[in-house]
Amino acid sequence: MEVVRPNFVPDPSLSRGEMESLQRDIAAAAQFDTTDAALSAVGTPENGTDPSDPHEWTDTRTDETDLLVAGVDQAFDGEDATSAVVLVRNGETVERVHATERTEIPYIPGLLSFREGPSILAALGKLDRDPDVLLVDGSGRIHYREAGLATHIGVMLDVPAVGVAKNLLCGQPRESLDDPLPEGERVPIEADEDVTAPDGTVIGYAVQTRQFSSGNRYINPVYVSPGHRVDAETAAALAEVTVDEYKLPEPIRRADAYAAELTG
Repeated sequence: MEVVRPNFVPDPSLSRGEMESLQRDIAAAAQFDTTDAALSAVGTPENGTDPSDPHEWTDTRTDETDLLVAGVDQAFDGEDATSAVVLVRNGETVERVHATERTEIPYIPGLLSFREGPSILAALGKLDRDPDVLLVDGSGRIHYREAGLATHIGVMLDVPAVGVAKNLLCGQPRESLDDPLPEGERVPIEADEDVTAPDGTVIGYAVQTRQFSSGNRYINPVYVSPGHRVDAETAAALAEVTVDEYKLPEPIRRADAYAAELTG
């Protein structure tokens, strides 16, 4: 994969203000409300319903497993970041690549792409084939400036991208997440005063991909948001349809395991 927008390549030498300014430009270039035709088979809203209401959303899971989906995750060994990419089609791993780069800045909430972006770009550049969509361990539009890791990578490469995070970085759930959600439930995450999008904008979903049948244990949701060339509803559907036995989408879970294998 090749960088299409080199002006957005993460530069760790920038000041914090310059990084945040660049993120605003990235968010302005991102397409959060348009879904590529190749991804549209994942799900469609009922006619005349509110597409941001998960109770009015109907999955049409037919051909989506034919997509070539890249799971992207990172592991660290000291100051070295190893990015692992696993390509999955129809549940089968078809390619694995990785790259290791020295990190130049510490972890700063909201600026993850400037720390991990170089190793991710290096790994994606080794792929023999271009994926239909990237599933990135990190946020997309659920980000203070609407430019999380998945957005930054997706816009640079101009490829559909989805962010899948284990924790909520910012935004406000439309409904309380204090009680365990049933499997298959989606709760919209709306922009609030911490996010540059207008208040109330649906910037992603808390998606309950798996849940225990017993009330004694529970699984937390994942937080899914569009990165680029995917709308919020399709992003949530993609996360759900690529889950197998575990709560994480299978391409990300395999990338996580591969990264752990590489870093020992």
